[in-house]
Amino acid sequence: MISLLPRPTGRNWSTVSFASTLYLIPILDLLLAEIPSRWQAELRLGLQEALVNAAKHGNNLDPNKKVLVHFSIVADQYWWVISDQGAGFTPPRACAADLSEQLPEQEGECGRGLYILHRIFDQVHWNQQGTELRLCKQVKSSSKLPLLR
Repeated sequence: MISLLPRPTGRNWSTVSFASTLYLIPILDLLLAEIPSRWQAELRLGLQEALVNAAKHGNNLDPNKKVLVHFSIVADQYWWVISDQGAGFTPPRACAADLSEQLPEQEGECGRGLYILHRIFDQVHWNQQGTELRLCKQVKSSSKLPLLR
């Protein structure tokens, strides 16, 4: 079951929460509703990876635990803040520095999911507990075109 929650105060945020599941089609459709069509495939892949990580690795697919997503559009930046109720995650330090130059088959300790997130999103940040992931994509940048079409 998907539930839309009231927006947090401040910026124009929308919120969706759902029980841990890998059936993400309606959630992804909702999160991508305002995204320009040329960016849809790429951002669907990135958001799917982030949501699977939260539900599967964060919440261990426990249907009693929720995944919470706040999302917002600010100018040409699209933001998603994904939270789970798991024990937390500490990304390897090497991922942030050299990830963009690694090939998928050379991911090492960063893993496929982190590789995808860092390739697709312009900003990828976890909170200190590793239970909240902040993602940002700037879609009107003329210097960067979608990876997937």
